[in-house]
Amino acid sequence: MMHDKIPGADANAVRPARNDRDREFHAAIGRYTGGLSPAALGTATLDWWMHLLGSPNKQTELYNLAWDQAMETLKLPAACLAGKEDCPEMAAMQKDRRFAAPGWRKFPFNVMARGFLKQEAWWNEATSKVHGTDPRHERIVNFAIRQIVDTCSPSNYFWTNPAVLEKTREERGQNIMRGFQNYFEDLKDQTTGEKELDPDYKVGEVLGITPGEVVLRNDLIELIRYTPSTAEVRPEPVLIVPAWIMKYYILDLEQRNSMVKYLVDQGFEVYMISWKNPGKEDAEKGMDDYVRNGSLAALDFVSQGTRKVHAAGYCLGGTLLSATAAHVAHRAFQPVASMTLMAAQVDFTEAGELSLFISESQVSFLEDIMKTQGYLDAEQMAGAFTMLRSNDLFWSRIITQYMMGQKSGKNALMAWNADSTRMPARMHTEYLRGLFLENQLARGQWRVLGHTVNLTDLDMPIFAVGTETDHVAPWRSVYKINLLTDTDVTFALTSGGHNAGIVSEPGHPRRHYRLLDKPQGAPHLSADSWLNNAEMRDGSWWEAWSAWLGARSGAPVPAPSAPGRRPRRASPAARRSWKPRI
Repeated sequence: MMHDKIPGADANAVRPARNDRDREFHAAIGRYTGGLSPAALGTATLDWWMHLLGSPNKQTELYNLAWDQAMETLKLPAACLAGKEDCPEMAAMQKDRRFAAPGWRKFPFNVMARGFLKQEAWWNEATSKVHGTDPRHERIVNFAIRQIVDTCSPSNYFWTNPAVLEKTREERGQNIMRGFQNYFEDLKDQTTGEKELDPDYKVGEVLGITPGEVVLRNDLIELIRYTPSTAEVRPEPVLIVPAWIMKYYILDLEQRNSMVKYLVDQGFEVYMISWKNPGKEDAEKGMDDYVRNGSLAALDFVSQGTRKVHAAGYCLGGTLLSATAAHVAHRAFQPVASMTLMAAQVDFTEAGELSLFISESQVSFLEDIMKTQGYLDAEQMAGAFTMLRSNDLFWSRIITQYMMGQKSGKNALMAWNADSTRMPARMHTEYLRGLFLENQLARGQWRVLGHTVNLTDLDMPIFAVGTETDHVAPWRSVYKINLLTDTDVTFALTSGGHNAGIVSEPGHPRRHYRLLDKPQGAPHLSADSWLNNAEMRDGSWWEAWSAWLGARSGAPVPAPSAPGRRPRRASPAARRSWKPRI
C-alpha cells in the first residue's frame, strides 16, 4: 500500500494514502443498494441479534406467540374457511388495503392473507423491546425486517393474488401483455438513464404558467417575480424559498392548484426561487453558497434594503430560510416581516424513519458515491423514500402496472415528481453532517457565512405547517419550532402528506386542518397538548394562511413593477412564454 509522510512528524511516521479504489468500490455497491450502507445495517443487525440471543425470556415469549398463532390458524371457524361475510377474522383482515378486494375473503386466499399478517406481527414483536439493544439499532432492524417481510405478502405474486387472477380471466391475459409493455418501457428508462416527462404536463404550457418574469439570475438561482393580477397589492411582498431538491413549480402546478396563483389573486406580490439543477461542475458548492447566492441574495433583492418581506420556505427551503433569517436578525434593518415554514424542520432529533438512514457509516458511504460523480442524483435519493412506503410506492406499482396492466392515473403532482433534481456533493455532506447528525441549527452551533446563528434570535411572527401523514418531515418534528423560539407562532396541521398536504387548494374535497396560535411569551405546549387544544376546521389551510398574512401586511397600494424596472404591462400570453434557464 502506498503511504504519505506526515508533515512535522517523525521521519518514519506514515499514514495510509487515500485509496480511490475503496471509494469507487463503495460507489459501485451503492448502485445496487439504493445508496444505503450495508455496514450500517449489518452493525444494527448484529447488535439486535446478540441481545436477542442473550434474552431467554424474550425467546420464550416469541415461541409462545408462534404457538398461539399456529393454534389460532388450526381453529379457524368454518365460516372463515368458506369465505363468509360474517367471519370476524376476515373483517379484521379487510382493514389492510392489500387485502381489501372481495377475492381475499375466499378460501384459500383468506388463509394465506391471514397467515401472512400473523407472520408480520410475529416479526414485529421479535424486533421490538429486546432488552439491551440500542434503540436506534432496534428501529433500523425493525424497519429492515418490515421490508423483507413485505416481499412475502401473497398480494405481491400472480398466483396468490385473487384480484390479479380474476383480472387475467376476464381479459384472457391481455393485462399481462400490457404489463410486459409497461415493464419494458420502465426498463428502457432505467437503462438509458433518461426518463421522458409526461407530454400532457409540460412546464410552461400546463404546469408553471402563472405569468411572471425572471428578475435576478446568478450561478445558483433564478428569482421569479409573478405579475400582479389585482390593481392593488399588499406593500410587503411574499418570497417563497422551495427546497433545492425539488423543482420550483411544485407550488405553481396547474392553475386550479397553484399556490402562487392563489396568493397573487389574493393581492400579494409574489417572488419565488428556482434552484439550479447542479452538475459535476457544482460539486464544491456548499451550504454557504446556497445562503449567499440563494436565500440571502433573493431576500436582499426583494427587500431592496428598505421594505419588509414575508418569507416562506418549503421543506429544506424552510430550514435554509430559518438559518438565513437568524443570520440577518442583527442587521440595522431586519427585512423579514414574518416567516412561514411549510413541512420544514429546524430540529432533526425526531426526523422520522428517514433519520434511520443517517449515521456516520451512511454519510461516509454517500460521500464516496458523491465523490465519484460530484452530486447525488434523484434515483439514489429515491431509494430511501421508496422504502419508507414500500407498499404504496413499490409493491402497489408492480401489481398495478405489471400484473393488472394499468398505467397509473396521470396528475400534475406525479408529473412534477418525475422531473427529478440532484444535490451537490459538498452541500449534501454539510447538510447531513451538520443538521441530521449533529443537529447544529437547533443547538445554536450552525454557522452561516462565518457567523454562528441562533433560532432564539427570530423575533418575527411565524406560521408553521405540518402534514398528518408526512414521512419526510413528521409534523411533531416540524412543531419543534414552537420550542426553539419565543415569538408568536401559529401552527397548522393539515391532512395529507409531504406534498399533497401542502398543495391543498381551496375546494379540494375532504381536506381539513387544525390551527392554534401561541402568542409571544405564552407557555409552550407539547405536541400532544397542542393536538388536544387545536381547533379542527374543514377546507384548505391556504385560506387561514392568507388571512394571517393579510393581518400582518399594510393597506393595499397600487401594484408596482418589478424592482429596478420601469412599469410596463405585458399580456398574460406573453408572460407565459418565458422558460427557466436552470
